[in-house]
Amino acid sequence: MRVGMGFDIHRLAENRPLILGGIRVPHPKGLLGHSDADVVLHALCDALLGAVGEGDIGLHFPDSDPRWKGAQSRDFIEKALEFVRRRNLKLANADLVLLAEAPKLSGHRQAIQRSVAEILSVKPDRVNVKAKTMEGLGPIGSQEAVASYAVVLLE
Repeated sequence: MRVGMGFDIHRLAENRPLILGGIRVPHPKGLLGHSDADVVLHALCDALLGAVGEGDIGLHFPDSDPRWKGAQSRDFIEKALEFVRRRNLKLANADLVLLAEAPKLSGHRQAIQRSVAEILSVKPDRVNVKAKTMEGLGPIGSQEAVASYAVVLLE
């Protein structure tokens, strides 16, 4: 068994879609980044890469590489899963925490769970999604950013 942990944070910005876990969440601002800036999938990618000892998302998909400009983060997950499969491992489960003051994400939790499960090619009960606020503290609490943590167990 292998365990991996990931984290990502991106600023909220005008004229960007808010993509979380592969789905578009209605909000006047989206996440700023070189790719689609999906913090959920970026944290998940780091967790998968970490579990198999393959560094992090910046190593494999650097923002200095024009290939990844505007890329969908689901493509990053697919590449990370290739490393997992090469080691004859599979996902036992993924536990995800989203940190956002706004929009409120509890109403999107199940859609994000289903989307992430589909991207990972697992049943939804292998993916858990929690949405938390920062109680008004820090850049997340002041609605300047959204972040996510991910933990995966591979077997």
